[in-house]
Parts: sequence; C-alpha cells; structure tokens
Amino acid sequence: MTNNNNYIIANWKMYGCINHLKSIKRVIKISKKTNFRKTKIIYCPPFTLLNSFHKLTNKTPLNVGAQNCHHNEFFGSYTGSISPHMIKSVGAKYVIIGHSENRKVGETNLTINKKIYSALNQKLKVIFCVGETLNEKNKKKTNIVLKKQINEGLKNIKKLDNIIFAYEPVWCIGTGIVPKTNDLRNNLIKIKKLIKNKFRSKDPIILYGGSVNSKNIVKLNKITEIRGFLIGSASQNTNKFIDIIKKSII
Repeated sequence: MTNNNNYIIANWKMYGCINHLKSIKRVIKISKKTNFRKTKIIYCPPFTLLNSFHKLTNKTPLNVGAQNCHHNEFFGSYTGSISPHMIKSVGAKYVIIGHSENRKVGETNLTINKKIYSALNQKLKVIFCVGETLNEKNKKKTNIVLKKQINEGLKNIKKLDNIIFAYEPVWCIGTGIVPKTNDLRNNLIKIKKLIKNKFRSKDPIILYGGSVNSKNIVKLNKITEIRGFLIGSASQNTNKFIDIIKKSII
C-alpha cells in the first residue's frame, strides 16, 4: 500500500535567481488539482527569493519556507544573518532548522534549540532535521545520536503543534544512496518512539530526506511511517520535481 503523503518540501539550497521563478508556475498549476489538495507542497528557496516566491504563490496551494534562521528572534548586530521575524515579514510560513549541512559547519544542538524556540515564537512552522553520519552509523551510534539531537534540540519546547521532523541520514545526502527499507523503517519507528516518550505526541509528522529522486520515490512512498519528503537537488529541476510529486500522490 502506498502513502498519500502530507508534505513535499523543496530545499533549493544555494540555487536560484529571479529568472528561475517561472519554473514553479507548472507546479502551481498541478497543485490545484483535486488529488493534490491533501498534500502540502512547500518551496524553501534562498533568502533572496523568499518574498518573490511568496508573491507568486500567494493565494495558491503552495507555501514558502526559509532554509535557516538566526537564533535571535528579531533584530541585532549579526552581519549576514536573517531572523525568524524577518522571515515571517516577507510571507514565509516555514523554516528548516538543523540541516546537516549547517551542523557540519558548526551549528550545535544548543544553537538549534534557540533557533527553534525563536521560530516558534514567530509562529513559523519548523522543519527540524535530524540524522546520523556514516561514521556514527558504522559505529552503531545512530540511536544515541538521534536521541541527543531530539532531546537537546527540543529542550524546553512544550508542544509539537508547529514542528515537522525530517530524518535525513547524512551519508545519504547528495550521494545517491538511500537506506535499506527495513533499516529506514526501524529508524523512523525509533524516532517516533523518542518523540512520543518526550512529548506524549500521538502522531508526530516525520519526513524522509536524502537522495530522494523520481526513480526511488515509489519505493520510499511504500514506507507507511514516512509522511512526506524533504527534497534537495531533484527539486531544482521542474520536470523531476513534478514527477516526484505525481508519483508520491498515486
């Protein structure tokens, strides 16, 4: 049995200029079809395109999110940084926090916790990324790493109403590799159990991210624990992204 997934999120990373806006008009068109209405399609472009994306997608089924934010909620002397308040002010409703590419350059669980807290205060919906490295996987530390990321990242956070989890094994991002079905399902079940134990949440939303493409989406979509996908490079190509969307709805 295949899922009717709730979220399909495009993380454009450091890609996109104004002339790329036209590429999403086809996605807007198909998002209005009846069989897509239960699925939230969210674009997370660079900060420079947030307002332009919002203007284009406003009054359509599509939503817009940022790829990161500063831990300071409003304004401050942080050259080159963008706060949750600033993100919200240009029309974005979501923000990705804790992505492994940011963890790799020094973002800590403590910093992530502060960012989540500030984003929630601004009524943004948080896409909270967790996942182990290949070294941690090989040393059988996946459970320890995930527990630490969740517990420390969500310290003093009382409710999960505006938090979506994205399990992204670091060793899968950009490699073309996805976990074996049983391993992926087991890790998702463990993540869900961790969240339920900490928050008594009945049904936390957990997405999968890491080399998702139009070739493996059908197989991934059969894993009932997955409630959607966080998609990187494949989302930058309109044809590939539309193919993924269609196959994830079937």
